[in-house]
Amino acid sequence: MGELAAPGRKSIGAKRNPESADAIIEAAEAVLAEAGYSGFSIEAVARRARAGKPTIYRWWPSKAALLIEVYQRQKRVEVPDTGRIEEDLAGFLINLFAHWRDTSSGNVFRSLVAEAQSDEAAALALADYAKGRRAHTGAMIERAKERGEVAADVDAGIVADLIASYAWRHLLTNRLDEDETAIRTAVRYVVHGIAPA
Repeated sequence: MGELAAPGRKSIGAKRNPESADAIIEAAEAVLAEAGYSGFSIEAVARRARAGKPTIYRWWPSKAALLIEVYQRQKRVEVPDTGRIEEDLAGFLINLFAHWRDTSSGNVFRSLVAEAQSDEAAALALADYAKGRRAHTGAMIERAKERGEVAADVDAGIVADLIASYAWRHLLTNRLDEDETAIRTAVRYVVHGIAPA
C-alpha cells in the first residue's frame, strides 16, 4: 500500500497566488480586447502574463473556466429592488444591456457562449453559471410573490429563463441598443401575459 499523505497537506503550488492570478486575468482581458474570441487561447494568455501554461491550467482547468472568471470579474450590474416586479425586471435588463454594450463584458460572454458550442467543458461551465444566474433572477420573482404581485403557483425559474432568453438573444444578435420602451414592453408581456383582458 502507498504511503498516506500527512493530514491537511495540500499539493505544492495548488493555492493561487493572488498577484499572479490577477496578472493572468488581466492578460486574458487584454488578449480578448485585442484579438477577440478567435485569437483567445491559453497560450496567448500565458505569453501575455509571462506565466506557464501549467500554472494557468492548475487554477483554471479550461479556457471556459478562465473566460467565466474574466466575465464575473467585469460584471457589475445593479439589480433594482423597487418593490414592483415590473420595474425591477425592466431596470435589471436596462442595466444589463448597458453593461454588455459599454464594457468588454458582452464580448467576453459571447465568447463563452461560442466556446460552449464545441467544447463540453465550456458547455458545463456555462450551464453552471446560468444555473446560478437563474436562481438570482428567480429570487426577484420570489420577492414579488411575497408581496402578492405574482401568483403563488408561478415557477420563478421559468420566468427567470424567459428574462434570460430575451437578454441572451439581444446579446448574441448584437442588439444591445434596444430602447427602454421595447424592454419595458417585453417585461410587461412577461408580467401581465398576452391574452386579452
